[in-house]
Amino acid sequence: MGTPVRGNLYYHQSNVMAISTPSTSLNSLSPLLVRGNHSFFRNKKIDLGRSLGFERKTSRSLRRSKSKSKGRECAVVVASSGNMAAPDLWESWKPQKSCSAPSLSDIIWPSAGAFAAMAILGKMDQVLAPKGISMTIAPLGAVSAVLFAAPSSPAARKYNMFMAQIGCAAIGVAAFTIFGPGWLARSAALAASIAFMIYTRSTHPPAASLPILFIDGVKLHHLSFWYAFFPGAAGCILLSFIQEVVCYLKDNFKF
Repeated sequence: MGTPVRGNLYYHQSNVMAISTPSTSLNSLSPLLVRGNHSFFRNKKIDLGRSLGFERKTSRSLRRSKSKSKGRECAVVVASSGNMAAPDLWESWKPQKSCSAPSLSDIIWPSAGAFAAMAILGKMDQVLAPKGISMTIAPLGAVSAVLFAAPSSPAARKYNMFMAQIGCAAIGVAAFTIFGPGWLARSAALAASIAFMIYTRSTHPPAASLPILFIDGVKLHHLSFWYAFFPGAAGCILLSFIQEVVCYLKDNFKF
């Protein structure tokens, strides 16, 4: 095995594999021979698969990460974008796949937070009733769903919420002032609100209903541009405090 090899060595199974070694032992050449042998048979296997129509997807990379939830394992498979198929037309009609069902505490605490929020806003209505102002407006119900059910979503960010609430409400007042009540004011206000949220990177879907609420709500017209801060933005301050309580309870009191 230690006999020197002089000259050029050709391996008959590889395509053109020449190693010029004036004084090289076979022990040092054996890894190269094995590597060339493996590469040869792998290439032959790929060529055979292509000829039969079963091409091996070599560009696909799989990564499996195991996460245990209640004694059950779930595997996440990540494929390269080149081999990912287009999303199915009916896929969006199915519920999002999850490794485990939500626990009872994940359901109770957000629901309790929503109940407390509407109860407090209802009590504030009793105080503000003589002035003809109501805090229990429909957009705050949508805000509660975002803050309590999906606190980690982009729409639940404080910047998105307050920027969109104030900006869209002001746009609704401006549209009503320019166009008056009617379909033109509603259409222009909604279009301007969406453009405003995209430009300021503050997408918050519940805020898009504030302009239409003002245009169609006769009881709100006397607020004028104060509507930009009240009741939408003012109600979000209360909901933000309740959201912190709900998140604390979800993290520390599980059942």
